[in-house]
Amino acid sequence: MTLVVCLVFLLLLTLIGVSSMQNATLQEKMAGSVTLRNGSFQIAEAMLRLGENTVKPAAYTLAFCQDAATCAPPTTAGTIGTSSYSAANSVVWTQSGQGYYAIQKVGTTNNPAIIASGLPINTQKTYYELYRITGVGIQGTSRTVLESIYAKQK
Repeated sequence: MTLVVCLVFLLLLTLIGVSSMQNATLQEKMAGSVTLRNGSFQIAEAMLRLGENTVKPAAYTLAFCQDAATCAPPTTAGTIGTSSYSAANSVVWTQSGQGYYAIQKVGTTNNPAIIASGLPINTQKTYYELYRITGVGIQGTSRTVLESIYAKQK
């Protein structure tokens, strides 16, 4: 009888051990996924800042994108290469490390605040060029895309 009771307890302990191992493995996979996601987010944010710093100089200019089909991102990451890929001279995709960024001129305005706030247009005749900057970060199987609109006074 003692042998049967010990075997039942051993079976229960084995089931608890197997369940604990499966739970630990699942938690390890989830932690790895969070690490990859955070890494790709940080890379995408760094790419966004690189793009903004590229647009910042007063001498930087880019043609206005006239056609959405020609201004679309490249179909494969290999098209970008290690330097830059330009679509119709109006969108520039540049790879840097594990990510890449794109700069696209979306237009001009005389008051960028009017876009979000609905304020009346200014009368000072200063104009702003609006650039859409897209940063893409890739880490493992995780990919993060961030965008910002950069207004540069002209």
